[in-house]
Amino acid sequence: MATIEETLVRLKKSQFRSKFHLSENDKKYTNEKGVDEIRKHAADFVAKRLAPAFIANDGKQTPMRGHPVFVAQHACACCCRGCLNKWYRVPLGVELTANQQERIVNLLMAWIENEML
Repeated sequence: MATIEETLVRLKKSQFRSKFHLSENDKKYTNEKGVDEIRKHAADFVAKRLAPAFIANDGKQTPMRGHPVFVAQHACACCCRGCLNKWYRVPLGVELTANQQERIVNLLMAWIENEML
């Protein structure tokens, strides 16, 4: 099981994943809302868009922009169940546990916090 830091290093090596960065508007929004509120948004998005065993529009449920968490989800390969399976071997067709959801949110928030530096 890789640490968050190890995972972030691995993601940076991906040509596709490393292209994602927070825009100035995303950074401004994050500063205005605060990290705790962004974490709540991340937890809500993960619970509603990733946690169910079956998602009707899987692979298309996460916009590429519009919220810092959406950008983080693509940067961290946590945007759909297919990416979770490919990158982290999360089984398809099985609801995510509370622990899995928390780990995803922690990864997303670590990526966002690194982008805010």
